[in-house]
Amino acid sequence: MLFDTHVHLNIEQFDEDREAVIARAKAAGVEKMVVVGFDHQTIKKAIELAETYSYIYAAVGWHPVDAIDFTDDDLRWLEELAGHEKVVALGEMGLDYYWDKSPKDVQKNVFRKQIALAKKVKLPIIIHNREATDDVIQLLQEEQAEEVGGIMHCFAGEVKHVQPCLDMNFYISLGGPVTFKNAKAPKEVAKIIPSDRLLIETDCPFLAPHPHRGKRNEPMYVRLVAEEIASLRETTIEEVERTTTENAERLFGI
Repeated sequence: MLFDTHVHLNIEQFDEDREAVIARAKAAGVEKMVVVGFDHQTIKKAIELAETYSYIYAAVGWHPVDAIDFTDDDLRWLEELAGHEKVVALGEMGLDYYWDKSPKDVQKNVFRKQIALAKKVKLPIIIHNREATDDVIQLLQEEQAEEVGGIMHCFAGEVKHVQPCLDMNFYISLGGPVTFKNAKAPKEVAKIIPSDRLLIETDCPFLAPHPHRGKRNEPMYVRLVAEEIASLRETTIEEVERTTTENAERLFGI
């Protein structure tokens, strides 16, 4: 039994064969998934999928790349959606210093607003971090995000960043990059995450694991992530499946 904690089945790359992708995931042992929305269109589709499939859940939030487009009306909308029975987290939210659409100060402001909302509605948060690890951790600390905790999605930090995240009640989620042959940092991180704080994901359609790197990712490939983590931690795939599923269910209240 596998739990893919971060999928984007709500975007256009899956428009032609979404049902088949979901069926393949189920056949591969993926029993639960969280579809993550990050703007108007993808949030609506995440809710729709969660309402259609009993084993699919939704997260709703605003991506830092598009922070410049975020309005107070959007914040109120997120608060309304947070009450939906299938919404289990807010996000993804965070900081992204790779793309330059939204200024850093705007990203930080929108990030802070979403953390405050999460504390108000008592939901965990899903963190997007690209080339901004130190600032992400500092902002989470300043906003006392440990009150809700959540997921460091597709963890992009180094070993030294793990403990500060754990101290703030966050789980560490690993995806396709941990399978890449040259990915030293994710492999080292995979070895030290406490068993009760480890999660797995695909972030599909992005970041497909080896040997599918560069192709469209899909939830069935989360097993490849689990297998690599099991090898790195010198344990069994069954143990990784069990612990990561239990962790996800505990975090999301499922």
